[in-house]
Amino acid sequence: MKSFIFSLIGIAILFVMTNNIPVSEAQLSATFYNRRCPNAANIIRNSIRRAVSRERRMAASLIRLHFHDCFVQGCDASILLDETPSIQSEKTAFPNINSARGYEVIEAAKAEVERACPGVVSCADVLTLAARDASVAVGGPSWSVRLGRRDSTTASRSQANIDLPSPFVGLDALISAFDIKGLNARDMVALSGAHTLGQAQCFLFRGRIYSNGTDIDANFAKEKRRRCPQTGGDANLAALDLVTPNSFDNNYYRNIVQRKGLLQTDQILLSGSTSAIVTDYSRNPRTFAADFARAMIKMSEIQPLVGQAGIIRRICSAIN
Repeated sequence: MKSFIFSLIGIAILFVMTNNIPVSEAQLSATFYNRRCPNAANIIRNSIRRAVSRERRMAASLIRLHFHDCFVQGCDASILLDETPSIQSEKTAFPNINSARGYEVIEAAKAEVERACPGVVSCADVLTLAARDASVAVGGPSWSVRLGRRDSTTASRSQANIDLPSPFVGLDALISAFDIKGLNARDMVALSGAHTLGQAQCFLFRGRIYSNGTDIDANFAKEKRRRCPQTGGDANLAALDLVTPNSFDNNYYRNIVQRKGLLQTDQILLSGSTSAIVTDYSRNPRTFAADFARAMIKMSEIQPLVGQAGIIRRICSAIN
């Protein structure tokens, strides 16, 4: 009887302790900063708008930076950390080196938030909001962002090399890479639509445009060869969407249907189980936009650090 009473007391104490923890400190919430930094979202939005107005391509870079962050250790801003004796920076991982951009834009937005609310808003949340705001700035969809992520104290170059999908893999490997992160095939095809923006380097699509394959339009390949020779010119850029590279729309999928996807992993979406999704998005821009927003929400909540895990960095490139 005595042990039973002690058990009840223990449960009661645990209940009180648990209920004394604010919900906002234990999980993500759209109202997380309402009390401690109510203008955070507006400050970040205005900063991102200015950055994109200076360079439209930056919208693509920020969305990609968020994607590359969330796929490695979860959405914890690990991609923003610089190299130190104890940190192997993800910036130097193969998918990111001389490729990932926008670090300075996130730092600038974070600095503005720090001036308003020192030590409150995480770099992980700044990056998550920046991706949403970048989409809106170029005519893309908006979505509700739940906040409360905290920043990692570690990064993993080796994990970035493993977890970030290669632009040369087949469809099954691509689907698997997203499935591991809790994203289904439809999410994967929708998120690939971020390639309606931005550019890719020649070495990433050279094999495709010189393949003489049946899955590439001959005139499209010929045109791309002008800026991407068989040898040299590795860093030469080409738009991922040849029609509207600086606006968010569904032309990316229309290009694929016409066999004008730039990367192998773009064109391969028209094969196998994802073909019908590509066709659907090519015909229905609203469906694509809605699915993209839903998939971005799912991606932004991959393994976040919450509660007392992690830290709030003062600057995004270094541990406090």
